[in-house]
Amino acid sequence: MKSFYLTLDGGTTNTRINLVKERKIIASIKIPVGARASIENREILKSEIKNAIKKLIFENSLSENDVICIIASGMITSEFGLCKLDHISAPAGIKELHDSMEKVILSEITEIPFVFIRGVKTFSESFEDTDIMRGEETEIMGLISEKYGKCVYILPGSHSKVIKTDSFGRICEFSTMLTGEMIASLSSHTILRDAVDLESSEIDPEYLLKGYDYSLNEGINKSLFKVRILKNLFSCGKNETYSFFIGTVLSAEIEQIAKSDAETVVLGGKAQIKNAMEIILKNRSDKNVITLSDKDAELSTTLGAIRIYEEE
Repeated sequence: MKSFYLTLDGGTTNTRINLVKERKIIASIKIPVGARASIENREILKSEIKNAIKKLIFENSLSENDVICIIASGMITSEFGLCKLDHISAPAGIKELHDSMEKVILSEITEIPFVFIRGVKTFSESFEDTDIMRGEETEIMGLISEKYGKCVYILPGSHSKVIKTDSFGRICEFSTMLTGEMIASLSSHTILRDAVDLESSEIDPEYLLKGYDYSLNEGINKSLFKVRILKNLFSCGKNETYSFFIGTVLSAEIEQIAKSDAETVVLGGKAQIKNAMEIILKNRSDKNVITLSDKDAELSTTLGAIRIYEEE
């Protein structure tokens, strides 16, 4: 009897494939190839996924017949993925995502059927109220809980999402920010390169809040240059300059969250940004802040994929 799933989380630069049994990850392979590589050569992504699936099955003494299906989400359904699918419109919850799944056999990769989960969009006549996501909808379905009720979920990352859910657990509104990419680009490709160390710095709450407050009052552009001033003229250490920098970059995003009418904020995603957000929100807002563990955040996409697939 088939009892295993493969889940595939396709990103822009990386793809992760997990072997899952009884909602527990048995084995995992991260491929350093994502949708971006398919812009020039789609066969690279196909080949890497094919090899990873073979390896997971072989190393765990399985056959293709032991796997129910491959549940795939994220950029894998974009024009640069394996199966281009249109987004579904919000409000969208687990039932809408289940009903819109697409089952496909890609024999050039494997005979195990792929089940692709569509992304979600908000759309209107103006760009201000229009946005898209691929992958975060699956992540949310792995995180969502009735005990949180109507709330705002924050998924920090390269493209951070602020997602509002309704009382039915459906994604109803969301916005996207280039938070992670901003942090990486500003710290690596500007004059701040020698003042911001992403690898070995730790959060200093005092300077994190200073960066946040200063940015709200004076603007992000002016606040960013103060990072250099702190290092060169005030001899601040790497933790202080790093924290001021992070507080600055997060300021607009957190201000938006603080203005939300939702009482509860649930923080998931990457620890580096998540932990900084927690400090600022607890000190500069009246929200009930729930910070998910790194383990829960890491498992959320896999759990969400299986929840969507098994929804009746």
